[in-house]
Amino acid sequence: MDGDVLRPTVLVIGAGDATGGAIARRFAREGYAVCVTRRELKRLEGLVQQIQADGGTAHPFGSDARDEQQVIDLFATIERDIGPLAAVIFNIGANVRFGIRETTARVYRKVWEMACFAGFLAGREAATHMVPRGKGSILFTGATASLRGSAGFSAFAGAKHGLRALAQSMARELGPSGIHVGHLIIDGAIDTEFIRENFPERYALKDQDGILEPAQIAEAFWQMHAQHRTAWTFEQDLRPWMETW
Repeated sequence: MDGDVLRPTVLVIGAGDATGGAIARRFAREGYAVCVTRRELKRLEGLVQQIQADGGTAHPFGSDARDEQQVIDLFATIERDIGPLAAVIFNIGANVRFGIRETTARVYRKVWEMACFAGFLAGREAATHMVPRGKGSILFTGATASLRGSAGFSAFAGAKHGLRALAQSMARELGPSGIHVGHLIIDGAIDTEFIRENFPERYALKDQDGILEPAQIAEAFWQMHAQHRTAWTFEQDLRPWMETW
């Protein structure tokens, strides 16, 4: 292992330009060796440069979270070459909108693989390495669709419901082994380029703190990871003050 063996290590699966990247930067501020993944390695360059410019340590990995062998190899590489994982964050979204009559089997399966099956693979491998040590956090990013399905989101809601059920089962099974499993529901529009370009009326609410800021979401992930085991939170929901629910 390199010098990062002395650092606590975190893995953020799905370290995109908004929430995932913000989570990675938040853990880096605490001195963690940050491992980040996306399917395309090149798309992590900006995030890694930013973390390093701020004095942090980042290790990028190009990895398909739906591929079992790639996930197994990813965890093995991190544990061998960087350090034992103290936290694993699963942050893959896969939000698409299709009417039920336009939802093909291929779309439904792909969304499920990305937002649910990949979570299972990550959670299993995290547990495999953490349980023998008796400590660690496994945190899953949920959405409004984790709780209720909306018109046009059958694939996304199905996957997110499944991910929540996975997290519940894992929390009950792994808690007695010292592993903190959590599920954070992000209920509302997030400050992203996607929202700015596709929902300008929602994005305009940013000036009123009416959409979720990635840095504030990241803070919630950090705080959940940092909880003492006498008062663990399983599920937390985050939304802007003006969001109706």
